[in-house]
Amino acid sequence: MNTDKRILVADDDDQIRDLLVFDIQSSGYMVESADNGETALKMALDNNYDLILLDVMMPKMDGYSVCKNIRLVKPNVPILLLTAKGSLKDKTEGFDVGADDYLVKPFEIQEVLLRIRALLRRNTEAVPSSKEILRAGNIEILADSLEVIAEGKKVKLTPIEFEILYCLMQHLNKPVSLATLLDEVWGYGSDEDVRMVRVHVGGLRQKIENNSRHPKYLHTVTNVGYKLTPFGSLEEDEKA
Repeated sequence: MNTDKRILVADDDDQIRDLLVFDIQSSGYMVESADNGETALKMALDNNYDLILLDVMMPKMDGYSVCKNIRLVKPNVPILLLTAKGSLKDKTEGFDVGADDYLVKPFEIQEVLLRIRALLRRNTEAVPSSKEILRAGNIEILADSLEVIAEGKKVKLTPIEFEILYCLMQHLNKPVSLATLLDEVWGYGSDEDVRMVRVHVGGLRQKIENNSRHPKYLHTVTNVGYKLTPFGSLEEDEKA
């Protein structure tokens, strides 16, 4: 049982919300719910949740805005977006405001539970000390603030970007497959989520490279995945 884990479910569709609450509770989690964005944001800021599920299209405040505002105060709580829009543009917008994962409606409840377990596991597994500074060549990341210093500039990472970079740091100068990133960062593998990895890597590139179209550090390895070259290397590289 997972009775120590507290989850917030926010969706304005009564039937979907009640189904999610029932099935998540049946899996052993403590669940609270909201039927609009303003209520969801207030509950998220006033309480400590281990994970938050947000519908994108909600009255009073949409899920993107709720997610963005939560991230300003609570940068590390896992957020799973539920959306009827499955385009890459929509998913990218969700990741840009700080979502950790997404599911497109309609979805199977077992898939929701799988994503919940993966996000909770990733959030509770051993991570670097909050005061630890991780260095790899010209790249430095500060675990406590989720910041990276590269090319002489300090920028803020999202939790997912941090974990991708941390994963790549464990395999310096070696190709890391998309399957490995999905497994080590998200805790599961799915061919459908390859684009999700590429979106996050694209965001990470924008932050650590002077020119993301001609990266020095984070390179695409065709038909495999990605490679981190910590001292910088201009290579032929296609943007993910």
